[in-house]
Amino acid sequence: MLELQDIAVRQDDFNLGANMTLPTGGRFAVIGASGSGKSTLLSLIGGFLAPDQGRILWDGQDITRMAAGNRPISTLFQHHNLFPHLNVKQNVGMGLRPDLRLDHDQQTRVAQVLDQVGLAGTADRKPAALSGGQQSRVALARVLLRARPVLLLDEPFAALGPALKAEMLGLLADIADDTNATVLMVTHDPQDARVFSPQTILVEDGRAHPPQETAPLLDNPPAGLRAYLG
Repeated sequence: MLELQDIAVRQDDFNLGANMTLPTGGRFAVIGASGSGKSTLLSLIGGFLAPDQGRILWDGQDITRMAAGNRPISTLFQHHNLFPHLNVKQNVGMGLRPDLRLDHDQQTRVAQVLDQVGLAGTADRKPAALSGGQQSRVALARVLLRARPVLLLDEPFAALGPALKAEMLGLLADIADDTNATVLMVTHDPQDARVFSPQTILVEDGRAHPPQETAPLLDNPPAGLRAYLG
């Protein structure tokens, strides 16, 4: 269970507050206007930004001041953070060991994960030789290999076309089901929320609101969200 207790962050004239409990294994879209604080929310949970007040807990453990790399959390950004000088198996293997000193069992696991996400035969390619969809799969494979219980995604598929994005959302859903991960996915596309997330966190008016059922929220959005969605 992920808990945000009376969280507040202030940056110049920007403020964001959050107070919510997210059950283990839940899938949550994070939606709101540009600049509302969606990425800030993920940065707070992921450990890339410290709150000015409040606590973040995972299964009762206070992780508020824990370094990002030590948290039970993986974060997938829009640009995937692939290393261009490393090949696919090396980029994925960093999910196990950043120094890439993988033993035989770990190398086998990398190969299995690549096969699982449909990347068999690409292990020796560099990211520049991959399509956008394949690069997304590499990033997902690394996340899958890390097997952290919380997964944060900041518009990871925004640059993909509709068909490929739908395919990637399906793959992400399979990974979430297999690992029982708690997933928060920032998206600008309400259809992504409808497809992937039974519940949605609305970020509006300086607050990340507790999750609401996705369909009713999007069918009858509050004024600010309605104006944003058009």
